[in-house]
Amino acid sequence: MRRQKVRPYLGLSCMFIMESSSNWYERSKPFIAVTFLQFGFAGMDVLSKAAMNKGMSNYVLVVYRHLVAFFAIAPFALFLDKKVRPKMTFSIFMKIVALSILEPVIDQNLYFLGMKYTTATFAAAMTNMLPAITFFMACILRLEKIKIKSIRSIAKVVGTLATVSGAMVMTLLKGPIIELFGRHGGSNHNLHHDADENTQHAIKGFIMITIGCFSWACFVILQTITLEAYPAELSLTAWICILGAAEGAAVAMIMERANPSVWYLKWDMKLLAVVYSGIVCSGLAYYMQGLVLKTRGPVFVTAFNPLCMVIVAIMGSLILAEKLFLGRLIGAIVIVLGLYLVVWGKSKDYKPPSNEPVLPAKQVTEEANTKKEHCNHHHIAISNLRAGITTLEEQA
Repeated sequence: MRRQKVRPYLGLSCMFIMESSSNWYERSKPFIAVTFLQFGFAGMDVLSKAAMNKGMSNYVLVVYRHLVAFFAIAPFALFLDKKVRPKMTFSIFMKIVALSILEPVIDQNLYFLGMKYTTATFAAAMTNMLPAITFFMACILRLEKIKIKSIRSIAKVVGTLATVSGAMVMTLLKGPIIELFGRHGGSNHNLHHDADENTQHAIKGFIMITIGCFSWACFVILQTITLEAYPAELSLTAWICILGAAEGAAVAMIMERANPSVWYLKWDMKLLAVVYSGIVCSGLAYYMQGLVLKTRGPVFVTAFNPLCMVIVAIMGSLILAEKLFLGRLIGAIVIVLGLYLVVWGKSKDYKPPSNEPVLPAKQVTEEANTKKEHCNHHHIAISNLRAGITTLEEQA
């Protein structure tokens, strides 16, 4: 008898554990996705910098990268998006064209050019301005509201200013070299690293990467809007990649018209950078970013960039033997602090999906109350009718 009584409780407890673990997994999926993206971007920064150090053109890298991404994503988009892919309209197509210009062409070319003038660590740290820029643009477009008396609104503004200030510190202040894991940044004899010691080159890199961040922020916001009318993430990714490759090819032919040899690839670091960045950082990244954007919004997607900076700083020092200056470390810390002020200020603006079922519950309760009221009215009417019939019978 005791065993029979215990079994239902064990079954209920097992069901509760399974349900809670399933809910935990659902809540953690966006965090896992954006963390994976940052590890992917960190690998791209290191591999792309190594490939450009060996003479690869950033324009050609962008073209090949998106061709690889298209051929990797298109078969999945063709079959898996059959039921969800809406009819293509002129408005949707123009949005996709704008997306392909903003990120594959403008952002990536300027980002890689800025990386050429500086280092992979510097470029990754500069992208920490992205969440603040996204917030700033959302305010201009009236997608974000600021209340002067609200502490969180003040945190958003202060965080935005701190992020920009940290970027300026990284650009203009160098200081002594910091050694990571006993490796000295000066051990690298590649001539491309000499640009990192030139303040003018650092300023050029800062300007290019900042413009690229603005373009990236526009891309994230426009991707969020486009997914509402075209909710097929794989197909949207394939369209962005093929159009970005075509537009990037036109830019590359103009910029590299005097050097046709840059189009040839061998089995070396250049080919590895193309394949890796194409599959991971264009194909998978656009798709996973689209999934997270639909549930968490653009600020959440861009809030994890500091993780990429930390990974690149470690990998850049170990693999590329890049120089890490104290001034840039201080600027990076200021950027991170400003970033998380913005994220903290934004934290109450989003209602997690777990709270959404409250609305249907309210609706069900209201419907039940309405039905109950109708039943009460019905019973009252019947009672009144019976009373009226009884009165007539008595009078008769």
